[in-house]
Amino acid sequence: MIEDSLKRQIQAVAAKFKNIELEAIELSYPDPKFGDFTTNIALKLAAELDNSTTPRQIAEQLAAELNSIDSNELEAVEVAGPGFINIRLSTLALGRELMQEPTETLLNQLIVIEFSDPNPFKQLHAGHFYTSVVGDSIARLLEAVGAKVKRLNYGSDVGLHVGKTLWGILAALGGEHPEKLNSIAEGERSAWMSRQYVLGNKAFDSDAMAKATIYDLNKRVYGIFAGNDHDSPLARIYWTCRQWSYDAFDQFYASIHITFDRYYPESRSVPISLELVKEQLARGVFEKSDGAVIFRGDKYALHTRVFINSQGLPTYEAKDIGTAVLKSQDYDYDRSIIITGNEIEQYLAVVYKAIEQFRPDLSAKTLHLPHGMVRLAGGKKMGSRLGNVVTAEDVLTTTAKAALSVSGVEDSRVVLGAIKYSFLKQRLGGDIVYEPEESVNILGNSGPYLQYAHARAKSILAKASKQPTTDADNLTKEERALELKLSRFAATINQAAAEMAPHILCIYLYELSQVFNRFYEVSRVVGDEREAFRLFLVKTYADRLRQGLSLLGIEAPDKL
Repeated sequence: MIEDSLKRQIQAVAAKFKNIELEAIELSYPDPKFGDFTTNIALKLAAELDNSTTPRQIAEQLAAELNSIDSNELEAVEVAGPGFINIRLSTLALGRELMQEPTETLLNQLIVIEFSDPNPFKQLHAGHFYTSVVGDSIARLLEAVGAKVKRLNYGSDVGLHVGKTLWGILAALGGEHPEKLNSIAEGERSAWMSRQYVLGNKAFDSDAMAKATIYDLNKRVYGIFAGNDHDSPLARIYWTCRQWSYDAFDQFYASIHITFDRYYPESRSVPISLELVKEQLARGVFEKSDGAVIFRGDKYALHTRVFINSQGLPTYEAKDIGTAVLKSQDYDYDRSIIITGNEIEQYLAVVYKAIEQFRPDLSAKTLHLPHGMVRLAGGKKMGSRLGNVVTAEDVLTTTAKAALSVSGVEDSRVVLGAIKYSFLKQRLGGDIVYEPEESVNILGNSGPYLQYAHARAKSILAKASKQPTTDADNLTKEERALELKLSRFAATINQAAAEMAPHILCIYLYELSQVFNRFYEVSRVVGDEREAFRLFLVKTYADRLRQGLSLLGIEAPDKL
């Protein structure tokens, strides 16, 4: 890429003052009227040199050296302000850069990325929708730079929440009567189970007898797995409702065009997690406390947490250890990425600090990417325990209604584009308040706006009779601005992948569409004497929009 070439040239001329590492040279994008790239290397050199030479004087010498290089890449190098160096590329270099694809910086690396992570016996909510979209886009970006990515999905199919749901289910069925499940309509199953969970949770908090029953149901579920029980009434209820959940998950993921390579149910990690914790207890990693097994996180300025409770059952913490080891057994990965809400950031820090004590390799290769919460209108946090949940299906339905109301559009591609782009254009980490009407606005910074921009470019190409050509001299200001912005596509993908930040790509695509609009306002395409070259620009623009939207998991229709 041109940036690497420029950095090497700057490094060579700067060596007359001081040897510097290539990584220390920063290139940024100034206002186009000043140049295509700018660097502050002269200011850095001046700060490190013990002499009276000013940054401006250093910059002037560096600029003179760069201008004297016999290169077909540079058109002009100028000094601005206290010592900034502005660089303008030649038309040849710009055209060559325009055709670049992302550098395969992660070629042959295997990366496992875990995201979405819904628990069976509950509905998918808007937060699951959000993390699914984010995880899928990050996976696509990593694949774009050469990585082989495995998409994983982890969920708790054993544990106290299952006991609470089963309590509500048994109350609704009047006991352990699996045949009565047949009366629950297929489309109502997930919502019905979620309602039973809410009832069970309230009973757990307010009724001592119900609490004891829920604890017993929790132990019985572990017994179902230990005894491979598929025949007892409770087991039949458990397996039926568990399958309802996974069927609903698969159906929803298919509807939003997201796939997973493997599910990791917590039940799979129970045996190995108990074995690991007990083994490391003997080695002093864990210790006993009041009948439970704990990890002293306070030794590392972290929380102290329980890994096996007083009933001898593994907690979420222990099962996460087991799953980490299972993932390493299933995939000999180079890196593991876990995407979750930031409310469990400290929790995972304790889990991986414990893992570090006996499998430091797994801890070192694991990255946790936390994100904020999806909130209700007014900023109220969702909570399945309270029942005030915006489901994932609610998001789809509400957005579809908004699209129909705002623009009269009934197109699932537009609805999905609106939701995904609205989620992804926000920097990972902060809370998200989703506004359906804003997301479907075809005149603003939205997914539908970019989809329509792509369709508009394709319609221009459909009207043309000439073939696009890259040959052009004396570019107009608008042509050059568009070519310059297009030339930054590959570098943007590399940056977004390196930072695992889809919002960087969103910013670029929206800015690209704005530059194209300015070009098209003053540049006739079909029928102009420069039609062939301008068709090349339009085609490249449409291709880059399509590629970029695809990396966001958004379809780019040719017509809308």
